[in-house]
Amino acid sequence: MKVAIIGGGIVGLATAHQLLERHGSAHVLLLEKESGPGQHQTGHNSGVLHCGLYYQPGSAKARLAVEGIRRMTAFCEQHGVPYELCGKTVVATEPEEIPRLHALLERGAANGVQGLQLLGPEQIREFEPHAAGLAGIRVPQEGIVDYAAVCTEMVKQIRAKGGELEFDSEVTHLRRKSRWTICTRSGDYEADFLINCAGLHCDRVGRKAGSSDPAKIVPFRGEYYTLRPERQHLVKNLIYPVPDPKFPFLGVHFTRLIHGGVECGPNAVLAFAREGYRHTDFSLRDTVETLTYRGFWRFFARYPRMCWEEFRRSYSKKLFCRSLQRLVPELKMEDLAPGGSGVRAQALSPSGELMHDFYFARQQGALHVLNAPSPAATAALAIADEILNSAREAIGT
Repeated sequence: MKVAIIGGGIVGLATAHQLLERHGSAHVLLLEKESGPGQHQTGHNSGVLHCGLYYQPGSAKARLAVEGIRRMTAFCEQHGVPYELCGKTVVATEPEEIPRLHALLERGAANGVQGLQLLGPEQIREFEPHAAGLAGIRVPQEGIVDYAAVCTEMVKQIRAKGGELEFDSEVTHLRRKSRWTICTRSGDYEADFLINCAGLHCDRVGRKAGSSDPAKIVPFRGEYYTLRPERQHLVKNLIYPVPDPKFPFLGVHFTRLIHGGVECGPNAVLAFAREGYRHTDFSLRDTVETLTYRGFWRFFARYPRMCWEEFRRSYSKKLFCRSLQRLVPELKMEDLAPGGSGVRAQALSPSGELMHDFYFARQQGALHVLNAPSPAATAALAIADEILNSAREAIGT
């Protein structure tokens, strides 16, 4: 049985790794269009280990985040990848946020997150001396990690177990008779079963394979600032706001990085290219696909204020700083230096609903991972087992 995995981000790599762990005689081929692993969503996030606080109880995200952080930290321990369970503080800064904070505490407990603690204003400052809030939650199980190093180690383990990795191999065509023929820019390959983990391009790869699933990827860019070195003392570990449960985005926050430094953000603004990491990045194809998709306009009609506020904050350092000052009032605009950005592959249904949970679609001879945003990096190994369990009859794992 030869299994081809399209996409060399952390979910694709974890799937290859777990397939070889569970079924050592399988022939595994991983195809990635870039020159190395984890170049897009995996390589542009802030490196947080999410333990399952936010997600709807009973959802795949809740289940796989709780299991995933345990699996990911064990992998890091085994292979010497830097990580730290430093803990996170979620802060309510307005009275109307306090009921949502209590609901968040109940949700985390229902998901099996251990050690959650409700905080008053003075207790918040015990964990984050420069944070301000009316109430908060301490989440001791959350942490930070070097996901690039995780990817590097997964590549090493896949090769050691006999897996084949082909970089610079963008898939151009797919066709299936008794087997799949996969045409790429580096040559043609054959496989018995296809697993699509193509992230920002997963819906396109799905259509190339003949999937009729109507979900479409709409790219949202998340932009960061960094704290200047002399002001990094304002943040000890992770400081988050209380999120709005209507959206899958967590709001701008502070993240200490595993190799030093503090990131501030991200926002969430429509990107005009699926790999559009700068304001000036533009793809006619990507933009036309978004603007001609009725699901996007239904989403926009439902949340015009949110879309407009995120757009304004993208172009205004003052507004970005004001959002951060709700959490750390001492912060000043001059404390912020330009940082990086990432693009989130967010699946949107034709009805305009943001898909909150992980989402797979099956077809004959293939499985497509069509929505795997945060906490997919944390949960990658658990997601990989979920993929393989879904495809068990076809690939014999």
